Amino acid sequence: MQLVNKTALITGGASGLGFATARNFIDAGANVMLFDLDPTRLQDAAQKLGGKAAYASGDVCNEQQVADAIAQAKQQFGSLDINVNCAGIATAAKTVGRNGPMALDGFEKVVKVNLIGTFNVLRLCAEAMQGNDGSDDGERGVIINVASVAAFDGQMGQAAYSASKGGIAAMTLPIARDLAKTGIRVMTIAPGIFETPMMAGMPEEVRKPLIEMVQFPHRLGNPDEFAQLAAYIVQCGYLNGETIRLDGGIRMQPR
Repeated sequence: MQLVNKTALITGGASGLGFATARNFIDAGANVMLFDLDPTRLQDAAQKLGGKAAYASGDVCNEQQVADAIAQAKQQFGSLDINVNCAGIATAAKTVGRNGPMALDGFEKVVKVNLIGTFNVLRLCAEAMQGNDGSDDGERGVIINVASVAAFDGQMGQAAYSASKGGIAAMTLPIARDLAKTGIRVMTIAPGIFETPMMAGMPEEVRKPLIEMVQFPHRLGNPDEFAQLAAYIVQCGYLNGETIRLDGGIRMQPR
């Protein structure tokens, strides 16, 4: 699928990996619907991206808010062809710590936002995509989910985060199989440690050990590199049902 004149709904699109992907897609000729929680950041992001960007504020776990954003994208741009799910949260807590076991509601919140929220958005986007005219191959849409290297080698304190991201990786193939007859491809990117606003605010004593775990290039990832991979997945029609690590060869240590 070429990006020219296609429309993408990008969750977590107001900053970080989502914003970089939106910028890349627009530069390639696509329209973008940004979906995020913070309306002020969304408005600022959309203004930076120009007239091919629209935005809707909402929660990825809220069915009606997601459905409204999809309807807005279709009304404004004519179709919905691509979905990139960058929205997510991360908290750190040991299974049993000094004050007892990890709070169950904390575990549930991470899984709800990262895993259930991703599934909620993609299922509604897939429903909208199945009505698109198919390409010569019968392709009607592309869905890209975002897991993490923590899905495979999570660190201490990452039980909830790793479970949520591991679930995204694990559901990639069955969802691709579910949607094959409708011509919708499903892929997952598992990023390593990227230079996002969240990481930029971390102290050097936190950043340095993470960089040391990266094999080559010996640095944090650039969000533009994530965006380049997302664009390639859209354009390469034979990629389907797989998770791609984008991590500079990092293998996370226990802590």
